[in-house]
Amino acid sequence: MRALIFANGDPTSRETAHHWMLPGSIVIAADGGTRNALEAGLTPDTVIGDLDSLPEALRADLEARGVRFIVHPARKDETDLELAIRHALDHGATDIVILSALGGRWDQSLANILLLTLPALRDVPTQIVDHRQTITLVTGGREARIDGHIGDTLSLLALSGDARGVTIEGCEYPLTDGALPFGKTLGISNVLAEPAARVGVKEGIVLAIHARKT
Repeated sequence: MRALIFANGDPTSRETAHHWMLPGSIVIAADGGTRNALEAGLTPDTVIGDLDSLPEALRADLEARGVRFIVHPARKDETDLELAIRHALDHGATDIVILSALGGRWDQSLANILLLTLPALRDVPTQIVDHRQTITLVTGGREARIDGHIGDTLSLLALSGDARGVTIEGCEYPLTDGALPFGKTLGISNVLAEPAARVGVKEGIVLAIHARKT
């Protein structure tokens, strides 16, 4: 089951949101992400967070329409998006797409991206997407397939130290059992030479950022 989670970053277009929607998907809004979901033409099944970014009138309207609200105190150790991810996992999500997670505050955007490293997501495919870009994680011992179009950009960044045993196929600059040093720009701006690229990692964590041409 796919879970679409809306965060409180830059708005998501209707076209993008509906592209990622699958039959049987659930829609979760992290607090102010509720407005992003509604603007994209989707009504959340659940709204979760401390609700400091949600007007009372909107909450009342959604409650009347049967939307479930899970309220947490403002003084908490997790962001609303982290709570939304954990809620999706608790309710059986096997695939998570996070929308509206970027833009605005850099601290929030970086924290949202780093949520992809949550151990609980290791076996649950999870992506942060916007209208042109998809961000996913490739961890040691795993391989990821990046579907796109020839000419798309694919950038790879090592997290938590050097990534080793990195293999890149289907790109203009392939790599076989190589290394991506942490803090270096070696993996930036590769280009898809085939409709799908494959990235494998033996040790470490690699952030894969796929930017579509159009």
